[in-house]
Amino acid sequence: MSEVNFRSAFVEFEGTRIHYQEAGEGPALIMLQGSGPGASGWSNYSRNAPFFARSHRVIVPDLAGWGKSDMRPLGVSIPGWWANSILGLMDSLSIAQADIIGNSLGGMIALKMALTAPDRVGRLVLMGPAGGFPTLGQWPTPAIRTLATAYEGDGITAEKVKSFISESLFDQSAITDELVKGRLEAAMDPRIIAQPPMRLESGQPIEELWRDPGLATLPHQTLIIWGREDRVVPLDTGMIYVKRIPNAQLNTFPKCGHWAQWEWADRFNRVVSSFLSEAV
Repeated sequence: MSEVNFRSAFVEFEGTRIHYQEAGEGPALIMLQGSGPGASGWSNYSRNAPFFARSHRVIVPDLAGWGKSDMRPLGVSIPGWWANSILGLMDSLSIAQADIIGNSLGGMIALKMALTAPDRVGRLVLMGPAGGFPTLGQWPTPAIRTLATAYEGDGITAEKVKSFISESLFDQSAITDELVKGRLEAAMDPRIIAQPPMRLESGQPIEELWRDPGLATLPHQTLIIWGREDRVVPLDTGMIYVKRIPNAQLNTFPKCGHWAQWEWADRFNRVVSSFLSEAV
């Protein structure tokens, strides 16, 4: 397979610069990252984006607050502002409609996009999407508490980053010094330290998408992928999505944590490629 070269560029949405990487031709496919310390679009999808760029126009943004993008504005709606920023990115790139892949927070943003502007979204692929409701386990999970408070107290540390990665993966042997170092370096960006992207202002809520009545009328073909051993957003958290979204199907990956697209990249790429190309 020939090497795929991604170009790096920026667009501006309401005064906030959004960084993205792009390659390939064909139907537009946007990949939305999760919110862990040191995350970025590419860190989430480096094992997937080149594969899909063989058949799609692939866009991998850094959500505002991560990577090379600006910080998100204070006091904006969550996830509404992020959803609108990706719709703004699509406008800037003259993309009328795109299939959306979203992991964790990215899955929540993808759903919000579908609820806000259903005609702009084609198919949805959601991996351990946030915004659901637990039916069995503890909530918030220890990993979510780590994510929300990572910059408090003694600030971001290698121990906190490694702890979150450990909670995110089933295979602990995949946790390398290089992985931890790369995430830590990204998380220590002075801009992010000054304004952590998941720090909420006093009284600022995060929207509970599972309560949105619009889920029951979403027209989109939706593939929900979940790592059976996900300890960040456990499998039971998403059962209400599976039940309420009319065209949702669930594919559970065994021996897999929160990063299904990273931990089981080849399986993920095959399953998602088949889903995106199948006739309705």
